[in-house]
Amino acid sequence: MTENHLHIVSFDVPYPANYGGVIDVFYRVKALIEAGVKVHLHCFEYGRGEQDVLKRCYDVKYYKRDTSFVRQFSLLPFIINSRRSEALVRDLLKDDYPILCEGLHTTAVLLDKRLKNRRIYVRAHNVEHDYYKGLGDSERWGWKKLFYLIEARKLKRYEPVLKSAVCVFAISQKDADYFSNKYGNVVLVPGFSAADSVCSETGRGDYVLYHGNLSVRENEDAAKWLIENVFSELDLHCVVSGLNPSDKLQKLADRFPNVTLLANPDDAEMIDLLRQAQVNVLVTQQPTGLKLKLLNALYNGRFCLVNSDMVKGTSLDKLCIVADEPVRMIAEIKRLMEEDFTEDDVEDRDVQMRHLYDNEANARKIVETIFG
Repeated sequence: MTENHLHIVSFDVPYPANYGGVIDVFYRVKALIEAGVKVHLHCFEYGRGEQDVLKRCYDVKYYKRDTSFVRQFSLLPFIINSRRSEALVRDLLKDDYPILCEGLHTTAVLLDKRLKNRRIYVRAHNVEHDYYKGLGDSERWGWKKLFYLIEARKLKRYEPVLKSAVCVFAISQKDADYFSNKYGNVVLVPGFSAADSVCSETGRGDYVLYHGNLSVRENEDAAKWLIENVFSELDLHCVVSGLNPSDKLQKLADRFPNVTLLANPDDAEMIDLLRQAQVNVLVTQQPTGLKLKLLNALYNGRFCLVNSDMVKGTSLDKLCIVADEPVRMIAEIKRLMEEDFTEDDVEDRDVQMRHLYDNEANARKIVETIFG
């Protein structure tokens, strides 16, 4: 029997699986290994360190990401230029196995003539230039805003490199439509997550939760908006939780006695927070890609209240309560706090989630596309 070997080049060390992009990478690697693929994992490391759990792969290699300021002085986007690695290319040249690049971030290998005859695939986590433009638009004037807007222009100019890929695996239908119209070589593979089935608790919780990687400006802005416009108007316990919140966000939360900010929960604590909440509230101003924190909430939480940008380009709106205005959100939270989450709610959600977000079936789709 022929063994299926696959190089996966990850933009970051995909463990702990505690923010959107690496959640997708980690659980896809896990599902591919369980599908019998011999995964050769290549990780760009810039602070997370080597992780023993990744030794489940056939082999693992780490490369230092060069984030020095000089890497910004290039026509290449910084997220790509800072991940160019001669050591990586040398390792990839040791065999002729196919290569899966995680995000546009790791696609510098598509530019290397030594790899021009290799079968290279790309997992697109976003339409990156749209994502970076959104980050720039959310910043006040300063070097950060300038960086994001310049990066967005570079990414838009760079994106046609995807024509050289055998196939792009898009994470949402909206992204699949975009890449298909531009490049044609697209397969829709929804996001991978920790859960294989819905594990929501029945009954009622007694608090409202927002969670996300709070070191990301988009998520910090969402948390601030919710605290100021929604949570501050409720006579309910409201929790904001996530990685590395700023002092500014902590001070804002401290102004309201009903708001608690919980910093840096581990995986088990985060899952428990999701399961015990009555309402998971998630908002974004970036209608790009798929918000993996929404999958996490749907698999583990009770009611999910979202704004329309959170579910744009997905099929998840029918599993959520959608509201955009603070007044409507407040009214929906008050209504949902009085409702039980039932066994029927769990079963209905599980059926619909399995239809779209089945790790095993989606791994099989990737295996069939790459190995036939």
